[in-house]
Amino acid sequence: MSDIVTKPRGFVLGKFMPPHRGHLFLCDTARRMVDKLTVLVCSTPDEPVPGKARFLWMAEAVPYARVLHCDRDLPQEPADHPDFWRIWREVIEAFHPEPIDRVFAGEPYGFRLAEELGAEPVIIDPDREAFSISGTAIRKSPAAHWDDIAAPARERFQKRLCILGPESTGKSRLAAHLADRFRTRMMPEYGRAYDVYYKQSRFAKGTHWTGADLMMLAETHAAMRAALAPLAGPLFIEDTDAIQTAVWAEHLLDEPLPALERFAAQDTADHYLLLSPDTPWSDDGVRYAGAPETRAWFFDAAKARLDRLGLSYDVISGADWEKRSAEAEKAAEALLAAPAAAGRRG
Repeated sequence: MSDIVTKPRGFVLGKFMPPHRGHLFLCDTARRMVDKLTVLVCSTPDEPVPGKARFLWMAEAVPYARVLHCDRDLPQEPADHPDFWRIWREVIEAFHPEPIDRVFAGEPYGFRLAEELGAEPVIIDPDREAFSISGTAIRKSPAAHWDDIAAPARERFQKRLCILGPESTGKSRLAAHLADRFRTRMMPEYGRAYDVYYKQSRFAKGTHWTGADLMMLAETHAAMRAALAPLAGPLFIEDTDAIQTAVWAEHLLDEPLPALERFAAQDTADHYLLLSPDTPWSDDGVRYAGAPETRAWFFDAAKARLDRLGLSYDVISGADWEKRSAEAEKAAEALLAAPAAAGRRG
């Protein structure tokens, strides 16, 4: 009777701030050398990326492992506390009471940690020859390292640029231009499709709108955007959002729609481009708010909401398309270069 050979239990410790391809390489290597792999995500309250988000990202990124989360405020370096190694040994043993056979790490601390746990150290790619990336580099410039970020974590670092404005100011054209310029995807204005396929199939344009219509429009647009965002790059372009729909609601219903105003306030982009009505209005068969005073009102109503919500925006003015597109590109580049907002989206 032949002996049954079993692979050992493996353990990975890390901050994963955020998870990246180097982390996934480490974990994927480890799982091929063990029967059971545990990943302990460690966080402290003052770190720039929330620990709970990192835990959820890792749980999604390495479904083959048991992923745990330690959110205790522990010493981070041996110099921080004379009992550093004892503290960490006891914490790990509390989370992983079973014996640990192999400790996997990408840095030399893995030798000492394995010794403390009575395990064998396995150090993977310590010189970053396979993946030359770090969480610090990603946090400093997510766009420059987009492909290195683990897919579940990308949403936090993606920047959403939304275009608002009256009819016939070039919103859709500019959104398509920016998506092409920055090699990403854009969320088209769902309101046009809703108007054509829901409203105009039954009623004359601009009539018989209800609050329920406008809420459905806003919710569907947001859901479509959420489904499309993972397919985009570090910059995601949006042709209008719920703020624009809230302006339309006030115009069509003769008063603001409170439920939609609340929805819009909770579903904001990272930055907005507000297009002024300096361009000529043209009737494309769908538009019906072309009076100069109406276009001016639309601009003012959108701006008032942006100001009231304290949102970041640039006004794009003038009738010259080249000037408008250049200003929009400059704003998009500035947004990409800015750090991700603390606590944003998880």
